[in-house]
Amino acid sequence: MTTTHHFDLLIIGSGTAGLTLALKMADKARVAVLSKSQLEEGASLYAQGGISVVLDKADSLQSHIDDTLRAGGGLCDEDVVRFTVEHARESVEWLIEQGVSFTRDDMTTETYHLTQEGGHSHRRVIHSADATGRAVETTLLDKAKAHPNISLFPYHIGIDLITAHKHLATEENSCLGCYVLDIKKDQPKTFLAPVTVLATGGAGKVYLYTSNPDVSTGDGIAMGWRAGCRIANMEFIQFHPTCLFHPKAKSFLISEALRGEGATLKLADGTRFMPAFHPQAELAPRDIVARAIDHEMKRLGQDCVYLDISHQSKEFITTHFPTIYKRCLKFGVDMAKEPIPVVPAAHYTCGGVMTDMRGRTDIDGLYAIGETAHTGLHGANRMASNSLLECLVFADAAARDILNRPKITMPDDIPHWDESRVHPAKEAVAISHNWDELRRFMWDYVGIVRSTQRLNRARQRLYLLQQEIDEFYSQHHISNDLLELRNLADVAELIIESALQRKESRGLHYTLDYPETSDITASNSIIAGKKPT
Repeated sequence: MTTTHHFDLLIIGSGTAGLTLALKMADKARVAVLSKSQLEEGASLYAQGGISVVLDKADSLQSHIDDTLRAGGGLCDEDVVRFTVEHARESVEWLIEQGVSFTRDDMTTETYHLTQEGGHSHRRVIHSADATGRAVETTLLDKAKAHPNISLFPYHIGIDLITAHKHLATEENSCLGCYVLDIKKDQPKTFLAPVTVLATGGAGKVYLYTSNPDVSTGDGIAMGWRAGCRIANMEFIQFHPTCLFHPKAKSFLISEALRGEGATLKLADGTRFMPAFHPQAELAPRDIVARAIDHEMKRLGQDCVYLDISHQSKEFITTHFPTIYKRCLKFGVDMAKEPIPVVPAAHYTCGGVMTDMRGRTDIDGLYAIGETAHTGLHGANRMASNSLLECLVFADAAARDILNRPKITMPDDIPHWDESRVHPAKEAVAISHNWDELRRFMWDYVGIVRSTQRLNRARQRLYLLQQEIDEFYSQHHISNDLLELRNLADVAELIIESALQRKESRGLHYTLDYPETSDITASNSIIAGKKPT
C-alpha cells in the first residue's frame, strides 16, 4: 500500500527559495519540504559570489535596474526587475535577522563589504567571504529543522505532479500534490496538498560540463511541463566563464568576484585577451566572457585559459577567497603565486516554468520559484548575483499570495501510484549509457555556440533516446537515475526547441546562422505545456 502524506503546503526543493518560503509559511501552515539528496545539497549551497543589493550611497535602485535590463539583452520584464530590486534590501535584512553573517569591511565597522561583478556598474554584491550560498543555506536549514510545523524529507524525488485534469478527469485543472519516490526505501509515496511549489533549481546536468551539483537535473521544469505549464526561454543557458580546469576538480566554480577584485584572463603565454572583446573586459556580462574564452580556446587549440589574481597579496586572497584558495591548493595551484586554469561550464538556467510576480503558474495551486521559474527577471542573460536575490524576493511574494488563498477541500478519490504492470530492471546500463550520450551531444551541439545543423542533429539523437527512455519507463520500476534521465531528456527537448525557435543571436543564445540580434524577434520563446497522455 502506498504511503500518503497530507500537508497544507508541499515544497519540492530545499534550496534558498524553498527554505525561505517554508520559513515564511510555517507559522500559519503545516509544510513539507522534499529534497532528493541531503537537505542542504543543491546549487544554493555552492553559490560563491553573493546577493545583489543597493547599499552604497553612490549606488541607486535605478542603476541596479538599468544594469539588469542591459545584461538581459532586451528580454527582461521591466516591472519584474523593478519589483525585485525594490525588495532586495528587505530580503537581505531578513536574512541578517535569521542569522546569516555577511562579510564586513573590517572587524570594527558596521559597514558590509560589497564587491563588484560582471554587468554591475557599482559595488553592490553583499557576500559571506566566498561562500555566500553555504552561509545562507545552512542558516535557513537550521531554522527549518527547529520549526515544529516544517517536516523535512531528504532523499525524496518527485515522480510527477498530481493534477485534477489528468488524475480525476475534471475540466478545470488544479494541482493536488505529487507522486514521490522515497529513494532510500525504494518506495513510491503520495504527497497531497492544496498548494504545491516547484523549487528544484536548474538543469545544468543536461550538459557534460557544469558547475552545478549532481542534483541539478531540471526536475521541476520537466514535471511542470508534463503537467501542462508553459515553459519560457529555455535556450538561454548561462555558461559560467571560469570553472577550475582539472581532471579531478569536477568543474569547481571560480567566482566572478575574483574578476571584481582585479583578476585578469590570460592565454598560456600570459597575453590578456578580454579588452579586445568588450569595453568592460573581464567585467563584461557572462555570455560575452564565456564566448570569448570559447573563441580563444578553439582558435589556439588549447584546453583552457588562465585567471590571474596573483598581483594581490596572499593575505588579501586568503581573506576574501578562502574556499577557492584551499580548493585550488588541493589541486596543486597556488593562486597567490600563479594563474588558475579555467574553462566555461553550464551554470544557470535563465528560462523555466512561466510564473507571474507571485510565483503562480498556469495551473491553480501550483507555484514555481527560484531557478525553476521564469519570472522575467533575467531576460536573455542573468546578471551576476541576481539569482539568490530572485529566490528570496519571489519566495516572499509567493508566501503572501498563498496565505491569501481561499481554503479548499481536497478530493478523497485521488489514485495511488500504480506499479502493478511493471517489473524490476535486470540491468541499468541503458540508463547510464543514455545519460552519458545525452549530456555529450547537448555539450557538442547545443552549447555556447550553436547552429541550425547542430540543433537538428541534437533533436534527431534526442528523439531516439526518448523512445528508449519511454519504453524503459513504461516497463520497469522507477529509480532515481531513471527519473533524472527522463527529466533531463524533457529539458533537453525544451532547450533544443526553444533554440530552434529563435532566429537570431541574443544574450546567451548565439547561433552561427543568425549572428545578429533582430528587433523583430525581441520576444520570449514560449513552449506550451505538454498534453497529458
